[in-house]
Amino acid sequence: MTPDLLEQGAQRLAARDALLAAKQGQTESGGRQAGFSRIVSPGEVDVAHGRILYLEDVNVSFDGFKAINNLSLDIAPGELRCIIGPNGAGKTTMMDIITGKTRPDSGTVYFGSTIDLLQHKEAEIAQLGLGRKFQKPTVFEQLTVFENLELALKTDKSVKASMFFKLDSAQRDRLAEMLHTIHLANSVNRMAGTLSHGQKQWLEIGMLLMQEPKLLLLDEPVAGMTDEETHRTAELFLSLKGKHSLMVVEHDMSFIRTISDIVTVLCDGSVLAHGTLDQVQADERVIEVYLGR
Repeated sequence: MTPDLLEQGAQRLAARDALLAAKQGQTESGGRQAGFSRIVSPGEVDVAHGRILYLEDVNVSFDGFKAINNLSLDIAPGELRCIIGPNGAGKTTMMDIITGKTRPDSGTVYFGSTIDLLQHKEAEIAQLGLGRKFQKPTVFEQLTVFENLELALKTDKSVKASMFFKLDSAQRDRLAEMLHTIHLANSVNRMAGTLSHGQKQWLEIGMLLMQEPKLLLLDEPVAGMTDEETHRTAELFLSLKGKHSLMVVEHDMSFIRTISDIVTVLCDGSVLAHGTLDQVQADERVIEVYLGR
């Protein structure tokens, strides 16, 4: 579904609602935009059409090399989507485009039905509720696990507010819940720099979750993990499924089989195949360019 069609549908429904309101003597909408017969506040992610993210006909080239080629895909609210493909397929560039790090030459990228991500800068996109985790964990190693999570809380970050900030009971409960979610409840007072690689990955994911994201982009989250850490990461992702939307770029097929219902295969900057892991693994094109025989 294209943004134009979504907008046309929203306009028709808004006109209908305005007519009904006028008949009832209620002509003011407070200046808010209506989408699909529902009032949408500015900045709110409207998923009434059943998609939290979609890209359509996206293209980007670097010095003549076409990194993304007419790429179109979409993700449903609460979905856990895995993205696979050979090196150079465009996976990282796609995430760069979604998060505002790279601007495409053409195409459409929407967050919900009303937020055009191409009209926002990288920091603004993060504030809209889209979080990204790179392959290498980035945590504050000289702070404790608890302090890392506390610092990541979604609060007023102005100088004055930070100087007088004090955790309330609800925030303490949220921090305690997050520590259990990311399997670090027994490491609350450990310095982040002393954690294992896998534990640092969990901590960074927890820091992203403290920002209350609606969509998480995760780049090779289990690379370098032990088998046990990989298993616990799968449990973590499955616990997040439905509460958040997740896009996971990964090469570990056993991990993908554990967590994902739908897999998208990228090759040469566009979608090569899409379906269950069994379906894409049986696809001759995928076997040829990525999986091998």
